[in-house]
Amino acid sequence: MPVKLVIVGRDGILNQYRNDHVKSPEEWVPVPGALEAVSRLNHAGWHVVVATNQAGIGRGMIDMSSVNAVHLHMNRLAAAEGARLDAVFFCPHTPEQGCDCRKPKPGMILEIGKRYSVELAAVPMACDTLRDLQAAQAAGCEPHLVRSGRATELTPEQIQAMVDQVPGARVHADLIAFADHLLAREHIVESMPGALR
Repeated sequence: MPVKLVIVGRDGILNQYRNDHVKSPEEWVPVPGALEAVSRLNHAGWHVVVATNQAGIGRGMIDMSSVNAVHLHMNRLAAAEGARLDAVFFCPHTPEQGCDCRKPKPGMILEIGKRYSVELAAVPMACDTLRDLQAAQAAGCEPHLVRSGRATELTPEQIQAMVDQVPGARVHADLIAFADHLLAREHIVESMPGALR
């Protein structure tokens, strides 16, 4: 049976976005309901993997030991909600370094697909920026915009303009709404006559 995989961004989707980067565990504050959403997906058999740009590393604002401490804190908070984040993939480079892994380029997402041996066309990706939606599209994932993080401040017209640039993108209020969408869709497929189980 193929792996059921969901890719999510980190800052603005799982935790509250900070313009000055999350530099310590104390600065990683979950978005209300986000870890519950991960838990619900886990309980339905989904593996949830994080894909995040972390240019603060390349800029010298945070070192690897601090990044690891932040992710340990994140995983502990997730576990307390009955949630599991399978892995964290991150790009440590600045935009100026021109790497292939920094979103909107698809390198990091393609690496996740290889690691899990999945067809990315079947993988939903939760994003909160145009850059992330473009990375999802370039990698062949299903693009989904969640209106938490940086998308919170956008008008409906700005959201529409963003989605128009990424055909097929869907919009959700937050990660809970995104999870609800996936679980409801899965339920419909499973309840269809003759559906493969």
